This record gives sequence, C-alpha cells and structure tokens, in this order.
Amino acid sequence: MSIEEERERLSQAKLLAWLNRDMRLTDMVTVYLSDVCNNHDHGIYCALIPTEQIEEILGYPTWDLGHGDGLPEATQYQEDGVVATEYLRFGVNSRIEPLVIDRDFQGMRPDYLELSEEFRLFHDLYHERKEDKYIKIDRSGNEHFVAIIEPNRIQVRLLEIRQFLAIKEMHLSIQFDCREHSPHTLKELGLNQGTRDSRDGLVSWRLSYGHFSGSSEHQSFSRFLGKRLISPLPKQRSGFWGFADEEPKKYTDFIIGVDEEGAEVAHTCNPDHLTNVGANPGSPHYLTPVHFRKSVLDKYYQQPSKYTVRDGILRCAQLWNMCVDNDHEDQVCAWLGDLGRDLPYEEQLYWRSHNIAPTGKMSETFVGRQLLSEFIDSEQPEHKFQRFYDGLCTACDEMLGWRLLLPLAREDIHCLQAIRVPPNDEQRDFDDLVLALTKVLVDSLNQRALNTLLTVEARAELKGSIARLEAVLAAQGASGYENHIEFLRILQALRSSAAAHRKGENYRKIASEFGVDSQSLQTVFRGILNRALETIDYLTDVVRSGLLASPNNKAGPPSQEQAF
Repeated sequence: MSIEEERERLSQAKLLAWLNRDMRLTDMVTVYLSDVCNNHDHGIYCALIPTEQIEEILGYPTWDLGHGDGLPEATQYQEDGVVATEYLRFGVNSRIEPLVIDRDFQGMRPDYLELSEEFRLFHDLYHERKEDKYIKIDRSGNEHFVAIIEPNRIQVRLLEIRQFLAIKEMHLSIQFDCREHSPHTLKELGLNQGTRDSRDGLVSWRLSYGHFSGSSEHQSFSRFLGKRLISPLPKQRSGFWGFADEEPKKYTDFIIGVDEEGAEVAHTCNPDHLTNVGANPGSPHYLTPVHFRKSVLDKYYQQPSKYTVRDGILRCAQLWNMCVDNDHEDQVCAWLGDLGRDLPYEEQLYWRSHNIAPTGKMSETFVGRQLLSEFIDSEQPEHKFQRFYDGLCTACDEMLGWRLLLPLAREDIHCLQAIRVPPNDEQRDFDDLVLALTKVLVDSLNQRALNTLLTVEARAELKGSIARLEAVLAAQGASGYENHIEFLRILQALRSSAAAHRKGENYRKIASEFGVDSQSLQTVFRGILNRALETIDYLTDVVRSGLLASPNNKAGPPSQEQAF
C-alpha cells in the first residue's frame, strides 16, 4: 500500500463519511461491532440517551456506556448518618440504557450478546433461533427481518429503532472506537502527533495520531473515537397503540361486471361505500359477487405453514380470514364487501391481479351456506378428500385404537394440505401432487399394525405396505378390494416413474393408464383424486365393518412410532 493510501486510511475520512451518511428507515444499522485484524481494531457499541441530555452528551467524544455496563447494580450512600442501599435497574448511571447487552459467564459458559428485552417485547419480535434473527409480523401476515445477530456484529432496522426511541423519549448513541495501524512512521506519512476534537450536528468525535512503542510491528496509529446520535420518530409514527395515529385502511377496486359496450365495470370494495342494510343506495351491494382465476389460491397453498385453505374459507394464521367460494372447477369467488372488510390492502392488490369479469354464478354450496344458513358439503374432490381422510382417521380411532394411515410428521403435513386439482396444466404441479398423494395414501400405511394381523410366515413372503394391506384384507375376508389395491400400486408406480425419477418408457406406460396423453393434466389428476376418494371410502367401510378389529386379530395399542 502506498504512502498516500496509508495516509488516507489513517485519516479515517471514509469512516467519518459513513457515520455521517443519510439513513433510510429501511436500512439495517450496525449497533454492535467487534472487528479486529492485523492493521485495525474497530468497535461499535450503543447506548440509549435521554433526549434532554443530548447536548451534554455531545459535549465530549468519550463513551457514556461501556461493554458490561447498563446491568442491575446496588449502590450505598449515607443519609443522615445511616447507610442506605438503593437498587439501580441500569447501574450507576441509571438514566442511560443499553440496547445490546454483553452476557459474560466468567468462562463457565459461552459468552453471547442479546438485544434489550424491552425492545424485543415492544415490537413483539419472534426469535428465529436457527439463524439468530428477529422477525416482526405485521397485521397482514408479512414478516420483516428487524435484527440480525452475528458473533461479531448486530444489525437492527432503523425504523424499529426510531419507533422505540419515540416512546422512550430517547436518542440512540452509536458509540465508535476505531483504530488504524500502520507500519510507517507519522513522519513518513506526513502526519503530526496530536488530538483534535470535532462536532458536526449530532456527531461528536476525537481523532488522534500517535506512535507505537515497544516491539510492535507497527510504527504509528490513528484513533477515531466518538458517537453519532439517532433521533426518534414523532410519537404519532411510533406504531404503538395509544400514541400512534390510526392510519386509514386503503381499498382497491374490483371488476364486478361488463357494460353494454363490453367494458369492464369496477367498484371499490370499501364496505362503507356499498349498499348494505339501507346504506349507500345506488351503489353495488355488499354481497356483489367478484370472480377470480383459480390460481389466486396458489400463493396460499404454497405456504401451508402460514395460510390455510379449506372448503369455503381462507386463513392467514390468526391474523385474518375470509369466506371464499372455492366450490368451482375453474374459478374462485368472493363477496365484494368481504374483500374490503377481511383482506389487508396488500392482499387486495394480489387478488386484483387475478380478478376476471363475472362468468357464471356463485356455487349453490356457497349461497346455501352464506344466505340460507344451510349445512352443505362441497363436491370438489380436494374438499371431499380432506373430509374422507378425516373420516377414515375417526373410524380407526373408534374401531381399532390405531390408524391404518399413520399421522404425517410435522414436516410432511403440507403434503395433505396441498392435495387439490391443479389450477393449470403444468407438469411440475402434477408431479408434486402425485408425490403428495402417494405419501399420504401409500407411504403412510401402518405396516407395523398390519403385520400383527398376519402370520409370521405371511409376513416373511411380503414386501411393501400395499402387499401387506392386500394380504390383510384377503385374510380378514374383505371383498371388492382388488381395484383399490391396483389403484394404489399404479399410483406408487406413477410416483416412482414421474415424480421421483427421470421419465422414461416406464412412465409412458403407466401414464397411459391414467390417460395422460389424451387429457389435460388437470383432468387426469381429477380422475386420480376421485379414485383415491373411492379407495379411502372403501377402507373406511372396512374399518367400520369390524373386520380389522376381530377379537382374535387385534393389533393392540399403538406403539410409540404409531402414536397420534
């Protein structure tokens, strides 16, 4: 490195510019740093400063809170000749608080860093422990990374910092102590030994140049010591109830019809602008049907840990839900007023992108439930599948004490939730659905329990769960099982040849049995799902009949592996 480059590095001008930069509310701010290497030693630590103390604090560049400070302490003093003891929540200087806390266990346990508990609770942050990140979940169900904890650095989003400061009536002091070391002498660098204090707005610093003494490989150093203060947001922008202004909800327009000239007619979904119980005469009614492509639900099926799609309902955890008419083969419908009342604005925009002009009517199922208070089951295969699957589980619980289909592991629950007729003709979606259906119907067969219904000799000759199911049904005198066993075998073969391996001649042969070459993949999977329903219905009847619960052939209580 040249003399000019070394002089520039020791001047620490880049660091000063970085500290003085304009920060956006979406920026991640470094609130802790320990960066030590051969030619520099950079440290950052933060303190929460009462707003009325900022001028005093900026009057000198040294730190107001050091590592290990800001923890509970007790102090003693004499008052009228009596020794009094006082508890101090944040130590001796109890008005200055830490944002980052050093946890030190004197070598007995590993040290670590943690964010202020008050800050975490204020924003109701979820700790993602695997990656050591803190997440804030908004009212729409969107997740935002607010803090990232690394061994030598902590970053926190500026928006949440300034919101917290607003309620606390404090400023954040980003304290820095950065040293640069050089193998050149100050004379070689054209620098003079000495110290200079400076202040610019909310930044106060001291820049010092000096010589190394002793046996160090470096000849000179510079030290950049100081603090930059971050101001709070106004309290009305703190996002905290009771202080923050309530932001009015926004609404978008949806297509509700087509005029005589073929132009689409749209109207706001704001319930306050719709006709309902005599209000807003002349406006579209709250219960105006709005139609969407069926693919509108893709987003929700693809995130089963967050969203739940069921017969007639869409949920986002416990944050919001909306009644939907999903009892159609090719579309989804909803009431105009429900779109405005129940969906966050971001979700309204998403639904608007799938909005189509009305085609047909709301389903009889939806109308019967919503307007006539009737208990009606949907006839869509995906809705029937969930009902039939639950029915088989219930029958097993009541009649056997063990389940013919083992409960799915938590990591596989999404397979059950994803089963539906795909909204498009994509091979990838078809393969994924075949894989999910096979995992639910074939991979989950309770081989251990089935083995208890077979002789030792029979078990030794059988391979696979389907063969065991077939043998049990035959041994117990069941009839009409052949077509269902054949279906399970073909489904498993389709999974193996299509979804689990490269497609080849075997896939073409099996696919032809399902009519893949002559029909759309949507139609094919609808047929597969209908056959799956017939199989589940058959197995439920067998369980209900008592054939598998014969007094001489009970499987006994479920093992730990089978527990549910």
